[in-house]
Amino acid sequence: MPYFVYQITLPRQLAHLQTCENYQDARALVRTRRQAETGAGVEYRLVFASQPGEAEKLLSAPRDERVIGED
Repeated sequence: MPYFVYQITLPRQLAHLQTCENYQDARALVRTRRQAETGAGVEYRLVFASQPGEAEKLLSAPRDERVIGED
């Protein structure tokens, strides 16, 4: 399965940038884009999925808050 690289802008607009077969290539692309980005509200993410529709669904789903410890 390929890795899909997306640019995410507010309000949660997804733009497909590239599809990579190797994790290292996708990771390098995301890191380069993040370092070059100066605008606020722009995020770059990579996702492992079988097709672009599945990747967009995974990126669009709300994520739960991370629990770092118990009170």
